[in-house]
Amino acid sequence: MSDFDKEIDTSGLNCPLPIIKAKKEINTMETGQVLHIISTDPGAVKDFESFANQTGNVLVSSEEKDSKFYFLLKKN
Repeated sequence: MSDFDKEIDTSGLNCPLPIIKAKKEINTMETGQVLHIISTDPGAVKDFESFANQTGNVLVSSEEKDSKFYFLLKKN
């Protein structure tokens, strides 16, 4: 069982595309659901922190593994 409800892979896309795609996806989700985002853009780390602060959604986790960045964003 996964700890997220939906997943998007934005590998190869640079700012602001990962945020735009995540925003579009999270808008289709129910409150409390979790979106898993995969990115290769190092700038996405700060971008998703800012995005969570600005939108009131919760950045549950942010990690880097094998030159990829993984985020769990919970819809509030």
